[in-house]
Amino acid sequence: MMQAMSSTLLVARAELSIEEPWRIPDGVARVALRRATDGSAPRLATTVAPYHDGQFLNVVFSGDDDGVVATHLAHDDPLWQEDVVELFLAPATSPRYFEIEVNPLGTTFDAIIDSPDGIRATMRTDLAWTCGGLFAAVRTTPTSLDILVRIPFASLGASLSGEWRANFYRIDRHHTHGDEFTAWQPTMQTPADFHVPSAFGRLHFE
Repeated sequence: MMQAMSSTLLVARAELSIEEPWRIPDGVARVALRRATDGSAPRLATTVAPYHDGQFLNVVFSGDDDGVVATHLAHDDPLWQEDVVELFLAPATSPRYFEIEVNPLGTTFDAIIDSPDGIRATMRTDLAWTCGGLFAAVRTTPTSLDILVRIPFASLGASLSGEWRANFYRIDRHHTHGDEFTAWQPTMQTPADFHVPSAFGRLHFE
């Protein structure tokens, strides 16, 4: 089920398939990522499908690909320098949000971002935070990339009540076609900048 781009996304309750963790359960909505700078259609199509099982937020990124650019293997390496998917999650109404990244090698990055003014210039990054229980599964082919990110609600100190602010992103590095930055909610910044909390969409949990 593909859902048109909207600022609100319903996060359905569904069970993860252990045998095929990248499979999107029936009834779970997929939304397309757009170019972060202007909202146009990207060169490489990517969809994101979030759902939950009561204890974990599961997010599946599924995209076209024509070559993996990834070398980082250590947790909290600067994954954004290469191919990566990113999740920015703000369960509470505050200037704080969580940043979680996974590259095509399964390497993870996690941090807490405090952004009192909503701009990169004054934001602070806490790399000491670790998302306990974070799990990622990656599947690549010569033409596709699938990444499951599984995040325990407890690790965010969050529950299913209320409304979350969030955004989902992908960076694809390419020597011939140039770098591509895509987002669920385009941030409309040139050069591309994902750290724009005012552009975050809303998550409602079913």
